[in-house]
Amino acid sequence: MKHILFIVTSTNVTGTGKHAAGYEFSEVADPYMEFTSKGYTVDFASILGGTPPFVGYDKTQEFSKTFKEGNGFKRLNFSHKLIDVDINAYDAIFFPGGLGPMTDMVSDPLVKETIKKVYESGRVIGAVCHGPVALLNVTLSNGKNLLEGKHINSFTKAEEDIDKHTLEDVIPFMLDAELTKQGALFSNTTPFDSYVITDGNIVTGQNPASASGVANAMMDIIK
Repeated sequence: MKHILFIVTSTNVTGTGKHAAGYEFSEVADPYMEFTSKGYTVDFASILGGTPPFVGYDKTQEFSKTFKEGNGFKRLNFSHKLIDVDINAYDAIFFPGGLGPMTDMVSDPLVKETIKKVYESGRVIGAVCHGPVALLNVTLSNGKNLLEGKHINSFTKAEEDIDKHTLEDVIPFMLDAELTKQGALFSNTTPFDSYVITDGNIVTGQNPASASGVANAMMDIIK
């Protein structure tokens, strides 16, 4: 049996406007359903532990409704503190998006060290939408930035503009620009269409529509 650790934001507000934030519900629910339907075990961690905040729940989305009514959501609401997790127990880690990670995943030393350990051991790292913000500021053992020369994607400026996510008031920076600044080879598709990129053992997806695709691409590598 393969084991996946979802690392979820603990932040419930974003920007100078103090807008509601958290993880994007479908970006946890969709990958969770993909993984568990294939026999994978999913655990949940967050920086603070406990019940992570969420936004965007839509009961008309089948995976979201099923997840919220099941044991997975109950377990998520008792997420482990990341510091208490033995990362060696997992075959992969996954970072869902939402605006919360734009605050607490950017520079957290434990998040950076966790990504470094998983990447350098050859295990799989997945992230979707704003989740790739966790990949920023990761220095490898050879002194290089993790993102240097990596094919990566994330939520784009075009999508931020459509959602009226203005700088400072809602988001602290444009994620696509910062990923590129740190050496990523960034590419994307039409706003809100599914788009997934795999580069070695790193899988990234552009937006909520890409969440299931990221999970399936991760499983392709793990197999």
